[in-house]
Amino acid sequence: MTEITGKKKLPAAVERFILHWGDMGDQWGVNRSVSQIHGLLYLAEAPMTAEDIADTLGMARSNVSNSLKELLAWNLIRRVPILGDRRDHYEAETDIWEVAARIAARRKERELDPAIAALRACVSDATDDPTINPVASKRLKEMLAFTELADHWFMQMLKVPRPRLVALMRLGEKIANLLPLGKVK
Repeated sequence: MTEITGKKKLPAAVERFILHWGDMGDQWGVNRSVSQIHGLLYLAEAPMTAEDIADTLGMARSNVSNSLKELLAWNLIRRVPILGDRRDHYEAETDIWEVAARIAARRKERELDPAIAALRACVSDATDDPTINPVASKRLKEMLAFTELADHWFMQMLKVPRPRLVALMRLGEKIANLLPLGKVK
């Protein structure tokens, strides 16, 4: 991990979180700077200006500006007015359930929706192509069915009230025992 160097010394736990959040974002295909800025704003006790963020994280102002635009597009941060200050201030959504839902929705939009469209086109093309191997055609249909099922499940989970979703998650594999298919071994 790269150490954050800037004018402001962060507590060790905060710095560690920001660095880790940046690494996780990088692994998920999100720019490390975007993730680090999100991590900083998530833990910040008050809204911060772009200059404050740049100074705290030791980043170029232009990098911070572009990263803030991306975080605004993901709806993970918002601009907040501060009385007597004309500069833009930013704060993160701090409800972790809401953060997770917004990230999941954005990933669905960027990854799952295009995958479903591509798989539907492949299945359609395979149906009309007499040269396609029946095994390939079957596997394409299975992958499409799985992906559509995952998409349907995701959309249903968005509608489940949070207390029920928490209870469902806590049940874990025990939920399978309630199904008529029998106990999980």
